[in-house]
Formats: sequence, structure tokens, C-alpha cells
Amino acid sequence: MSFIDKIHACNAWNPGDFVPLLLDGARVGWLRRSACDHLRRWPEQFAVESGCVTWVGAPTEFAARTAVLDAVFARLAEEGVVSHLHGERYPLTASTRERACCVIDRACAPFFGARAFGQHLNGYVRTARGIEMWIGRRSADRRHYPLHLDNLVAGGLPHGLSLVDNLRKECAEEAGIPRALADRAMAVGAVTYCRDSAGGLKPDVMYCYDLELPEDFEPVCTDGEVESFRRLPLAEVAALVRDTDEFKLNCNLTIIDFLVRHGFITPEEPDYLEIIAGLRAPLP
Repeated sequence: MSFIDKIHACNAWNPGDFVPLLLDGARVGWLRRSACDHLRRWPEQFAVESGCVTWVGAPTEFAARTAVLDAVFARLAEEGVVSHLHGERYPLTASTRERACCVIDRACAPFFGARAFGQHLNGYVRTARGIEMWIGRRSADRRHYPLHLDNLVAGGLPHGLSLVDNLRKECAEEAGIPRALADRAMAVGAVTYCRDSAGGLKPDVMYCYDLELPEDFEPVCTDGEVESFRRLPLAEVAALVRDTDEFKLNCNLTIIDFLVRHGFITPEEPDYLEIIAGLRAPLP
């Protein structure tokens, strides 16, 4: 395996399997063709055609739009079409999270192929031996990727929370990082990818952060989502990413991005330019 294989795995989808979801002339999602049939049950809301689905019955108000979709997804969740309702709100948007037209349940975003946003933080320590990175192992009861390796801190970005506030919250919950230390995290860009998943399309944006930690820092999970932590030499982390499927799939990208920025992956690496471009795949 190679680094580029992990990037390709996060960008595997066939545009022909999906049709755009339109609202007021703007594309706010991508629906799997089989998902379109479920929306035919609400003809007063959705006009289903061969090449697109238009939300024709959308109210003008933000809250009213949200209420309509809540009712639709509650029905789909009851029937098992949508696996569950998460309870966390994500924006439905044609562009940025600040320009949301309404909100939907986090678990329903892939069904709509809605753009989702998250934050991933690489926590690392500079030692006499070189850079070492803190890695978490996800708890066995996680719905997605149980017992897989993960970034020190990673989480979705709910509607209504600022980037700063959400990162502080995730740092405290997932690794016991106090606010003063969390605020030292450096925003270093964003990674984008688009992947066909079991629940639908995932055109996702992950805001990336680096946090250099004191050598005596020990992470502690406070929300039960992480089973354990290990601090590993960067070369070992790179090998786990490149040669195994140990990491949660999208975490590979944020670590590859770290490896590039910190000079571990150099222009001598095969597929170097493709790796650089692949970390910022165009979102549909």
C-alpha cells in the first residue's frame, strides 16, 4: 500500500450514481438514485426527476425548513432507511457553514449528500528522538470504525458553534486538554474529500490543527469515545498510515497532511504531487 492509496480510498465515488438536490436553484446535496424513490412519498415537497431532485415545497424561513426535514428524516429513521438520528445539528448549505439554509441531523447528512464540516487536531511532542505523535484508539462501542486508530482530537462541527468553541469542547472531551493549552492549537489549513459511503455521499471538509504538547502531557478521555492513547514516533505513525488499515479512514488524510508539512513526506516520495493535490480534492 501507499499514501496515495489512502487518498484514493477517501475519494471513491461515481458521479453517475447520484443526482443533485436543488433548493432555489442552488445545489445543496447529492442524492443516491435509489434514495430519490423515498422522497417521492412527499410530492408536495420534492419534485423527483431523472436528473435532479428539487425541494419545491421549502418554506422561506430557516426554522420552518428545518421542521420539514426533521419530519421527513424521522419517518425515514423509523423505517430504517436512515440508520439512526444522532441529535447533533449540521448545516444544509450550498457553500459554507455560515450560509446554511437550514439544519439537519448529523446522521442524515450522507443521505442528502450534504457537505459536512469537522475539526481534526494532530497532537505532537518534540523529543530528543524527533517528533512523536499522540494517537487514540476508538472505543469498541463506536458506531463507525470501532477500535480503529484516530487523531488525538477529532469531531464534527455542529451548526451554531464557532470553530474556537467547538475545538475547545472536543479537546476537553476527547483528550482532557485544558482550555489554555487547547488555545495554542494552530490552524494549518483544511483537507477535503468526497466518498461514497453506506449511508450516502460524504463531501466533507476537515479543518486541520497542530498542537505541540509538553513532553509530560498525558491525554485522558472524558466522554468514553477513546479506549486508550499511545505516543508514537512519527516514522511508526507514517508506517501505520501507509501500510495498514488501522486508522479511521479520513484520519489518514490529516496525518498525511501533517507528514507533508513537517517534511517527513518529501518531493522524493512517489506520487508526491498527486498526494499534495489529493488532500484538497474539489468538492462537488
